Amino acid sequence: MYVALADNQDITRAGMMYICQEMGEVEMHRAEDKAELIEQLRSHPETVVVLDYTLFDINDVDELAILHQRFPDAQWILFSVDLSGDFVRRVIAISPRFSILLKESPIQEIRECLMFGQRHQRYICQRMAELLLAPQVVSSEEDVKLTPTEMEILKDIALGQTTREIAERRFSSFHTVNTHRKNIFRKLGVNNVHEATKYALRAGLVDSAEYYI
Repeated sequence: MYVALADNQDITRAGMMYICQEMGEVEMHRAEDKAELIEQLRSHPETVVVLDYTLFDINDVDELAILHQRFPDAQWILFSVDLSGDFVRRVIAISPRFSILLKESPIQEIRECLMFGQRHQRYICQRMAELLLAPQVVSSEEDVKLTPTEMEILKDIALGQTTREIAERRFSSFHTVNTHRKNIFRKLGVNNVHEATKYALRAGLVDSAEYYI
């Protein structure tokens, strides 16, 4: 089994590599960024990708869908700290080749998920399965708690700035702003820039006259 580890956290990378070594017959390679991940998928079409969606430089569900279309034989394990139920529902609707594994999962679930990936089967960890089966609660705008930084970035997004442009203006890394963007979308319960912009307009973060300039 060829595994591409797309995770920028040293401690989780080390833990995942240890588990793969225990399994045997696993060839694991790190992917430092999206370009490197795509190169590995080109050379190994049946790669099992262990992806920390929250921290890696993949923007949204639509980009995951495009990657699946380009590499339909790859198996994807989204291995992150926090994923919203709505996001997960959209991801698993793309294809049964997407599995969900939270970083709080016990080591046995991590082993099981990798074995499912090896067999090209979907795996959803118990914590996420419980979240998906729980009754959905619609949050009001008053319930949303964005940090000052998130509000500033949301305003920039609503005004049409790209992630890279925001990062350059704030003297931040692309990864940092991309993580803020994902957290904003998760907190707002939105899935794209258009929906986030509508929230920003309703909340008064962007003046309608400023938006339409």
